[in-house]
Amino acid sequence: MVQARIAGLAVDAAGQHVLLLKPIDTLPGEGEVLPIWIGGLEATSIMIAIQGAPVPRPLAHDLMRSLLETLEAEVAGVAVTRIDDGTYYAEITLSTASGSHVVDARPSDAVALAARTGAPITVADDVMDEAGVPDMTADEDDDERLDEFKRFLDDVEPEDFRG
Repeated sequence: MVQARIAGLAVDAAGQHVLLLKPIDTLPGEGEVLPIWIGGLEATSIMIAIQGAPVPRPLAHDLMRSLLETLEAEVAGVAVTRIDDGTYYAEITLSTASGSHVVDARPSDAVALAARTGAPITVADDVMDEAGVPDMTADEDDDERLDEFKRFLDDVEPEDFRG
């Protein structure tokens, strides 16, 4: 497993939202990023958490956090565990008074919850090896690499990651 961070959110040429996860020990423009296609509501929820934006009513992931706090449970970590036929799978590890519990989740929900709780995000090595792509983002001075990454997002489809 490699510890990762949210590198950003993007929209591909088809208007689909893409969550970008990146190993925490690599600099922008270096190494790889893991693109995960997610729904628009989930992208919005992650962005709200990253920005710390106030919401008039709790979103689903805020409700999850509140339920866990009420039950005195903590999110110990979230992990993108595998990719199967183009579909990503994740798990949320909870720490409770009765012990540790692992819950199946969509990566978008797991990451949205991690963004709210500060829980670490990890990605299985096999997933990064199979679906990771070169990080083409960089400093503003490196426009060529950024343009290449944008072209990649314009041309890539979720089906491209099917084994």
